[in-house]
Amino acid sequence: MNMFGKITATASYVPDKIVTNDDLSHLMDTSDEWIYSRTGIKERRISVGENTSDLCGKVAVKLLDEANVKPEELDFILVATITPDFNTPAVACQVQGMIGATNAFAFDISAACAGFVYALSMAEKLIRTGSKKGLVIGGEVLSKVLDWEDRSSAVLFGDGAAGVFIEASTKQHIIKESLKADGTRGMSLTSGFRSNQNPFSTNAPAYHACMQMVGREIFDFATRDVVSSIAEIIENEEVDYYLLHQANARILDKVARKLKQPRAQFLQNMQHYGNTSAASIPILLDEEVKKGTLTLGSGQHVVFSGFGGGLTWGTMLAAL
Repeated sequence: MNMFGKITATASYVPDKIVTNDDLSHLMDTSDEWIYSRTGIKERRISVGENTSDLCGKVAVKLLDEANVKPEELDFILVATITPDFNTPAVACQVQGMIGATNAFAFDISAACAGFVYALSMAEKLIRTGSKKGLVIGGEVLSKVLDWEDRSSAVLFGDGAAGVFIEASTKQHIIKESLKADGTRGMSLTSGFRSNQNPFSTNAPAYHACMQMVGREIFDFATRDVVSSIAEIIENEEVDYYLLHQANARILDKVARKLKQPRAQFLQNMQHYGNTSAASIPILLDEEVKKGTLTLGSGQHVVFSGFGGGLTWGTMLAAL
């Protein structure tokens, strides 16, 4: 019998510290009006002492509780992140150890803001090929890779983590998907560069280790390539809600207009969290499930669409 992946629980965790736009105005030349009018962001959560594995580990514990399963029942743990604690071990392996998921294999996926959609797609394929239960988590501590003197980027991002419990079902819940990448435009958004400075190297490239983004190029990419991807997925489909990566309210406005879809169907929470990269879609999903806007098991049709560094983008139509 063919088996498919089904989301049966959601969870999220964000740091306690809230940093408002007014708080940032004391660190750099900016203001609440300047940030909010350009991005729709009012505040963000910033980690004080917690690293990415800490956030993701707390999400994993919540997911197990929500799903009422034991850690040893898990077959896999996937974590989407571009801000791991280490190059190795992977955050997913750290989480596996934290929760005692002794039977689960674990690995990270680095696809920036498209990471959760990429990871959810991978998880569904794992279930189609024999796995039964797993966790898919998007988690970031972006505050550790920001240049806090660069108002063009530092004001945009926040920290957080969220995820889903996915298990085998006889019914197909991920109806359509499209995963794409274009490395020729990858330098539009970079982070974490480390040059090769071994004793035998010369003329190491001078890329910046902190997050750097060409905002206009990313905006244009999101409102052209991503719109095309969503348009292909929703053709001849009924959609209840759109859960897009929470990068900028202006992007959501323009995407809705270009798709000729009601703006109210594009759920939004970046005003409270900023851009949390791979965590943004699952944080939004969990919030809307907890609020009752979305109901797991209802069959509601939702579109997930993540887009960002790589450049990578992924769109998925799912029945909850």
